[in-house]
Parts: sequence; C-alpha cells; structure tokens
Amino acid sequence: MYKPPLILIVDDDILDTKILLRSLSDTNFNCRTYITRNGKEALEYLNNIGNEKPWLIFTDISMPIMDGIQFLKERMKHKDLRSIPTIVLTTSSESEDKEDCFKSGVSGYMVKPIDYKEFKEIIISIKNYWLKSEVAHL
Repeated sequence: MYKPPLILIVDDDILDTKILLRSLSDTNFNCRTYITRNGKEALEYLNNIGNEKPWLIFTDISMPIMDGIQFLKERMKHKDLRSIPTIVLTTSSESEDKEDCFKSGVSGYMVKPIDYKEFKEIIISIKNYWLKSEVAHL
C-alpha cells in the first residue's frame, strides 16, 4: 500500500505553519506532515528510533529554545540525518544567515514572500524538484 512521503516542519509561528500546510494542500503535494516548534523538538523527533524519518524537512531560522541554524548544525553531527533534504523557509534575507545555513548542509534557502501566490509558486518548485530528484535515503 502506498504511503505518501513524510515532511517534517520545524517552525514556531502558527500562522506560517498554517500557510505552509495550506500551500502543500493547494498544490496537491501528496504528503503527510509532522510539526515541531523548534530545533530541539525536531532533533528529539528525528533521534527517536521509533519515529519515521522524513523525506524532506522545512525549517525556519528564528525560533525559541533552539533556532534553525543551531538545529542544522546539530543535524549535521548525525550521519543518518545529513542526507535528509532540508529547506529553510524564513523571512531573513541576511547574507550571514544564508551562509550559515548553506555551511550547515541545507538543500535550499527560500525567503518567505508576503504574497500567498508567490509562496505557492515556491512550494510548486520545491515539489517538482524533490519529486523528480533521486534522494539518497529513499
């Protein structure tokens, strides 16, 4: 039986999470989602041997307890987590944030647009790329 891929969402902003979930639905991105509110929660989920590993991770940068950049750095310390494609969806367009994220092994860095139509177009691009890409852990 076919099981849609799992996407882990790491974002403390409830509205941003709802927008991402809506755009996944509106673009017919056939997936299941699991939501964590900060990097610490995400690592706890990922390191629990009983939990399914996600096919893709979306993370924000600005979060309490453990921010997205620290999450990315910690994720890279775990060999089994490094190959999970991870995309940063954030409001930060700071070059230092981008550089830190790419040094920490992200697959993509997207600045969240204000316009929902533009946000949906980003999700469509991500969907088209990752559904056609050969991912190491699949």
